[in-house]
Amino acid sequence: MSEFSLKLSQRLLLFSYFWKTKFTHLQDTFTHKGMRKKLVETLQTKGITNKEVLIAINKIPRHLFMDSGFIDHAYVDTAFPIGADQTISQPYTVARQSELLDLKIGDKILEIGTGSGYQTAVLLEMGMTVYSIERQNELFKKTKLFLPKLGYRPKKLIFGDGYIGLKEEAPFDGIVVTAGAPFVPKPLLAQLKIGGKLVIPVGDESQIMTVFTRTSATEFKKEEFGEFRFVPLLEDKN
Repeated sequence: MSEFSLKLSQRLLLFSYFWKTKFTHLQDTFTHKGMRKKLVETLQTKGITNKEVLIAINKIPRHLFMDSGFIDHAYVDTAFPIGADQTISQPYTVARQSELLDLKIGDKILEIGTGSGYQTAVLLEMGMTVYSIERQNELFKKTKLFLPKLGYRPKKLIFGDGYIGLKEEAPFDGIVVTAGAPFVPKPLLAQLKIGGKLVIPVGDESQIMTVFTRTSATEFKKEEFGEFRFVPLLEDKN
């Protein structure tokens, strides 16, 4: 074999390797789909009943939202690190928060803490109009590029401080906070429509999942739904 032929052969093998690696990373196989079906069954046994939430969880390839070292565990009902000291939330937590929002198709939702974009994708799959704020620039840039590759396009992704919400786009039918807040930010309550719900985990070491429903211009109904653990909701941008 000539030196030219050898170099060409090596280049073709190298191209084939990288193409195969890239393609494999983006694959959603029958095995993955089977694992998602089992995950949905697990969520049902834990009390998730909202049909639209379960359909979304069953459809979205969660393994593609995770670092390669955790892909084999993508459909275990647990949280995993995603970088910048953040996590992709436990599927049950994502499902429960989505269910507590009590949404209808077309509702306008503000998400505080985009993270990997998995919760964003669930809301979009359910037919919502989603605005999402992320304070970690590393995650913001990564997720902004990644979500469209899977066909998920939020109305707006914002690099900003979730504590102040998004006043210019308010009011919202629902606001979901995906990190533990030591207190309830008043701007988020102010940005709800009457009848809208704020779903927020409140506490320090552990949090109580809390839902505030706006009943009038100045009044809110508060409900609590058990203990959860989240990374802390931080102020300002990073």
